[in-house]
Amino acid sequence: MLEELGADYELTPVDIGRGDQYSPEFTAVCPNNRVPAISDPEPVFGKGPFTVFESGAILCYLAEKFGRFMPAEPQARYECFEWLFWQVGGLGPMGGQAHHFRLYASERIQYAIDRYTNECHRLYGVLESRLEDREFLVGSYGIADIACVPWIFRHERQGQRLEEFPALNRWYTTILSRPAVQAGFALAADLRDEAAFTSESARRVLFEGKRPGS
Repeated sequence: MLEELGADYELTPVDIGRGDQYSPEFTAVCPNNRVPAISDPEPVFGKGPFTVFESGAILCYLAEKFGRFMPAEPQARYECFEWLFWQVGGLGPMGGQAHHFRLYASERIQYAIDRYTNECHRLYGVLESRLEDREFLVGSYGIADIACVPWIFRHERQGQRLEEFPALNRWYTTILSRPAVQAGFALAADLRDEAAFTSESARRVLFEGKRPGS
């Protein structure tokens, strides 16, 4: 979103495998101890800094601040909220559970794998139906699309084949061709260490809710 806006920003890495999300500094920004979160030194409504956590809230905040990527017309605006909250409450959590049980769980639980893989397949079908007769989720490209595309980027981890969803695949390919999206996915790629998710210490922090030192 920040790349699409052409906004100036500074990236602050948070090593979630090490437990940086539980630091006092980050907890002050995000009491839920999850990424992402932002701190705006110049909010439009008064003295900064102003902090925002939860990705959906961040997207709404930035869209309103910059006046872009969110419809102004009331009906379309609420359609945008519908699809944004659909991602926040459905596609994201279900995709995350599919990732966990398919890749990271310490034991293979077939029921859980099937449950979340199948639910992801259903949700992909919801997107497919929505996109059959339109280019983007709501009118022109906006925050609902920006929220959903990172989860489709991980479709293989969720056990999904985009060949089964031609409209979704077309939408996905279109969005990935955007330079700002490419820049966003490339951002801090060198800091991502998939192996860290399988270390014993990281698993305790990420999957057992153990704070560092506990």
